Parts: sequence; C-alpha cells; structure tokens
Amino acid sequence: MRVSGLFGWRAALVAGASLTAVAIGGMSRGQTEASAAPPAGSWPASAPARAVIATPPSSASPVERGRYLATLGDCAACHTAPGGRPFAGGLALNTPFGVIYSTNITPDKDTGIGGWTAEQFRRALQEGKDDQGQNLYPAMPYPYFSHVSAADIEAIRAYLMTVPAVHQEAPANRLPFPLNIRFLVKGWNWLNFRPGAFQTVPGQSAVWNRGAYIVTTLGHCGACHTPKNALGGDTREKPLQGGELDNWYATNLNGDAHSGLGDWSEDDIALYLRGGANGHAEVSASMREVVEVSTSKMSDADLHTVAVYLKSLPETPEPTIAPPDPKIMRAGHAIYLDQCSACHAPDGSGVKGLFPPLRGNPGVQQARPTTGVHAILAGAQAAATPSKPSQPAMPAFAWKLTNDEVAAVSTYVGNSWGNRAKPVSPADVGKLRAHVAAHPVERKRGAV
Repeated sequence: MRVSGLFGWRAALVAGASLTAVAIGGMSRGQTEASAAPPAGSWPASAPARAVIATPPSSASPVERGRYLATLGDCAACHTAPGGRPFAGGLALNTPFGVIYSTNITPDKDTGIGGWTAEQFRRALQEGKDDQGQNLYPAMPYPYFSHVSAADIEAIRAYLMTVPAVHQEAPANRLPFPLNIRFLVKGWNWLNFRPGAFQTVPGQSAVWNRGAYIVTTLGHCGACHTPKNALGGDTREKPLQGGELDNWYATNLNGDAHSGLGDWSEDDIALYLRGGANGHAEVSASMREVVEVSTSKMSDADLHTVAVYLKSLPETPEPTIAPPDPKIMRAGHAIYLDQCSACHAPDGSGVKGLFPPLRGNPGVQQARPTTGVHAILAGAQAAATPSKPSQPAMPAFAWKLTNDEVAAVSTYVGNSWGNRAKPVSPADVGKLRAHVAAHPVERKRGAV
C-alpha cells in the first residue's frame, strides 16, 4: 500500500468544494490584490498594503520572473488538459454539481487572453471578473490570488504573452440550472471573498514573511488544506488544518505531531516539496502533479521560506479518539501482513527510496481516512522528479478486498506503531468505493 497525500489537492480540484457555494451564490475565478500575511495560525485579513515581498530571482527579466511566478502558482496544472498544449485549457474539473472546464490562457486573441488588456488580466486574478466583466467561477482560487502583488501579476502576464498561442475554445461547462447563472457568484463572493493587500508581519523575519506570502497567495495552499464551510468557502478559524476534496483528503499542515508537521523538520518539508518524498511520507494523487509541475521547480530559497512559515504554525488540540476494537485490529493485522508488509515492512517502516513508511505517516492519521482508503481501493502513483524520474506504483486492491477488509486494515495502519486515528467503518469504505468508481483519478497530462 502506498499511502501519502500530504499537501493534497490544488486549485483545479478545489472547485469541488467551492462549488457547494454556487447553490446559494456561485463562484468565480480571480480576485483583487494581495492579502495580509497571517501571523502563525491566523488567517489573512484585509488591510492596507505594506511592502510586498520581492520575488526572486530579482535580477531576472519580467518574462523570466513571470515564468517562475506562473510555476509557483501552478498555473499549468489547471490550464493544461491531458495530452493538451500547455496553458490551452480544456481540463475537466469534476465537482459535486457538474463539470467546469479550465480556460485558454495562451495569447491567442480569439480564444485566449491575447486580446486582454493588462487591467483586464489584473481584474481576473484580483477581482474574479473576465474581460467582459462577468463573474468567474472560483475553480481558480481567486480568494488567494487576490492577494498577489500587482508587480507579480504584471510579470505573470508578461510571461504568458510569450507562450505559443493556441486557438482552442474551452468546452461549455456542464452545470445544471441555476448553478450555471454566473451572476449568482456575486452572492458567494459577498459571503466568502475577502480581498485585501498582503502585509508583512512586524517582528517576523524576512524569510518568514516571504514564506507567508507564497503559502497564502500564489501557493494557495489553503484552497485545499483548509476545511470548507457549508457553502464551500474556507473555514477561516481553521487555516491549513486539512480538508476533504474530490475523494481525497488534503492533510493538516499545522504543528500536530500525528496529523500535521510536528515531527517534520524544515529540511523534511523542503525535501518533500522538491522531490515528492521524505522519511515521513510520499506524494500521490493531485499533489503529485503539484510537485512535478510546481514545487520541484521552486528555488531552494523559496522552499526554505515555505518550510519556515509552515513550521511556525501552532499545534491544535487533537480530538479524543476511542480506541479501536481489538478484534478489528487483529483482522487488520492479518490483512496487513498478507497484503502490505512486503512493501511497507511488518513494522510499517517502508523501504527507503522505494516504498513510503506508514509508521508516523500523517496521511494515515487525518481527521478523515479518505486518502488512505482511496489509495487502497484505487492505488497511487508517486511523483516523477529529476532526482527520481520513475517510481513503483501502489496497485489497486478494490478488486480483492471487501469493504470490511479495507476498513480493518485501514484501522490497523492508523493505530499501529504509535499512529493515532479514528477507526474506519465498512460504510465509509463503501461510500468512497462508489465515488472512486464513478470518478477515477490519477489524471495524465502532457509535459509542460
């Protein structure tokens, strides 16, 4: 079993949760300038702008800076369809309410952004409006991009205007009435959108503030790693404490020892983002694409700033968890030894460089067992990076393990070797099995 999932799902899949809001007001896909860098554990708040952190490399041309910023913002992941041309759009974003297709952001004047003015491009990112002034659906995380500095937005546009133009219309979104009425997005924005300029935090180092800027703006980590309210907006009092999206669970990024980054060092975080694995966990699912397309290409300095910021987030009170049924643990132990231990070792330590450990792995100790169960049912593939261009994949077990067996082995893994997690029920497995069968993941897209 290859279980990981830390840092989970990105903007392309946040649509699934945020579209909940369309039911009463809809969404969009851009915002207004950068928001306040939160002190550790707090949430960005609207405030007057202070100095915006400069984006390295400072000596680069606007186009090269824009290339780096577009990579940092993971633009290609959402705006490149499987097998498609880079940034030409057409990626289908499955949501509980229908399908939204990403748009063409190449400089084609008819189907892309070639005819957009600099102001129209800024407004798209910072205000969630297209070139005609219509609301954009927030499959694009504009509540975060809203806080990106004007200078960084200009650089991103300068770069996008140099990529090959592709004449390609995005397919029509498949949203039922009234979710297809873009005007309703205005209501969602009123309830969930908090634009504002990014602020540095006095008393914090330049490194910490730079990390805060990346995480809370272009990195838009909270778009997946923050739980959502009933309308699909961020639960602001629980920043980066994990969230369920598209049949996976984007993990807790705070200081919790079991489910968060409490046992990770700054180097562990940087290594994970650079190569997709460390001694604690390994990426899979959509985070695989994030590493391949975005974080593996970030500068070492920026990876360090992100690690510094994330390590400053405090531990949150862990809920009381009832001990698992000993009978279930015995059944799970037997299944684990038979099906999983050859790769992950009898003591859950894994095989260095090949199979991730399950002992101490935050991905199997989250508030919801979604990622671990999903990996067992459908399998998983790790990231391909320059340092590790090929990886063995975890096979799917849905065909050979019943719901009771998956629940038992998941409960065993989540409560062995010092791990601590809620027991998994067969009903939870059955529900996820149906969703996974209806929406298979591990999307493949062309190189970008």
